[in-house]
Amino acid sequence: MPITCIAVDDEPLALALLCTFIEQTPFLRLVGRYGSGVEALQGLHELTEKIEVAFLDIQMQELTGLELARVLGQQAAPPRIVFTTAFPQYALEGYKVDALDYLVKPFNYEEFLRAAHKARVYAELTHASAEAAAPAAEEEHIFLKVEYQLVRVALGDILYVEGLKDYVKVHLKSTPRALLSLMSLRAMEEKLPARRFLRIHRSFIVSLDKIEAVRRLTVQIGTETIPVGEQYKEAFTQFLSRWS
Repeated sequence: MPITCIAVDDEPLALALLCTFIEQTPFLRLVGRYGSGVEALQGLHELTEKIEVAFLDIQMQELTGLELARVLGQQAAPPRIVFTTAFPQYALEGYKVDALDYLVKPFNYEEFLRAAHKARVYAELTHASAEAAAPAAEEEHIFLKVEYQLVRVALGDILYVEGLKDYVKVHLKSTPRALLSLMSLRAMEEKLPARRFLRIHRSFIVSLDKIEAVRRLTVQIGTETIPVGEQYKEAFTQFLSRWS
């Protein structure tokens, strides 16, 4: 996805050139252009998109680029900063606010592109880290071996599961005919996500969102009344405290 950017410069020609460079770079997307730091602050409040990179001129009236960078740095997910200026002596100050790069005016497209590539590498690393840290998406189905074939069963279709010695009988919402699979109820319990299913008896696992009524030691799913076993009372009580 293109990296979202803003450009801020109080010199109209410099701002126009900066925006042109951004717009002709395929992996950048300009979402805001501002003629002063104050205007940028006001405009950012109206933006609904997260800004990933801010190209800021340092020497601006009212609010300098350095001051604006410090304000942006207070956000929960601050953008990376690329400073632009005609005064190279400000480079050290720029790096004090953790600038990604520093462009000295007048700069050409090749110089701009080097800074843009730094932003691209940083964005890719950030996205990769976020994906690695994110929990894996929960599957919405399981596969069961039924009569010498694998059958795909949607989790949302399961009403309850009944254990029958070496088999499990999976009762479904979509059909009155239950599925019979050669496996233990414990193995079935391990296949099902704990936040959606609960074992309430040595012979039964129920789908929590299919429970229609709860009595002292039974649950009602459709026309079936399913008992709660003695050793599962504690887990069932914890469920009741969240359900009530």
